[in-house]
Amino acid sequence: MTATLPEDVAISDRLDQLAARAGGAQVTLGWILEQLHERAFGLFLLILALPCCIPFLYGVPQIVALPLMFVAVQIVMGRRVPWLPARLAARRVETESLRRLSDRAGPWLRRIEAVSKPRLAVLTRKPLDQIVGLALVLFSASILVPLPATNTVPGFAVVVVAMGLLQRDGILVLVGAVLGTAWIATLIFAGATLVSLIRGWLGL
Repeated sequence: MTATLPEDVAISDRLDQLAARAGGAQVTLGWILEQLHERAFGLFLLILALPCCIPFLYGVPQIVALPLMFVAVQIVMGRRVPWLPARLAARRVETESLRRLSDRAGPWLRRIEAVSKPRLAVLTRKPLDQIVGLALVLFSASILVPLPATNTVPGFAVVVVAMGLLQRDGILVLVGAVLGTAWIATLIFAGATLVSLIRGWLGL
């Protein structure tokens, strides 16, 4: 049985260790999940969302968007440990992508770690974390919108919320939730405006 990552390390360092432990050119999402201990919800959300908000890392957001939504739904359901069905768990990620992810995300994850601390922790525990999970479902769904750059803002919102859950920092959870909600509202407003313009052009 593969040893899992140690608990007493910083979140940013876990990404380095995860890439270092990968034993081949590719790893499955199921393997990543096995490495993450009881903090798997927050860490798995973080790992899945990071590729969605880092520019010029193509392909991976399309791989992780559905698993991200699936994990968020489980938070809404109140599960304590995330689970993936075999089909999603078998999805593969390039080990080199994990290494690039660690190199590019590590510095600013450390900045977030430096300013975060346990506060408003009630937002990171039941039942309020289930409401947060519902917001994460919506943010994950918006990542699937097939428009240029639509994954970046909701991906960053999920990362901030995940860091808040991991650090027991309700302020970070609120910041991420507000950012993602503002993005959803912008998409809805833009869509409604476009429909209105089209109806006007068609004389409907």
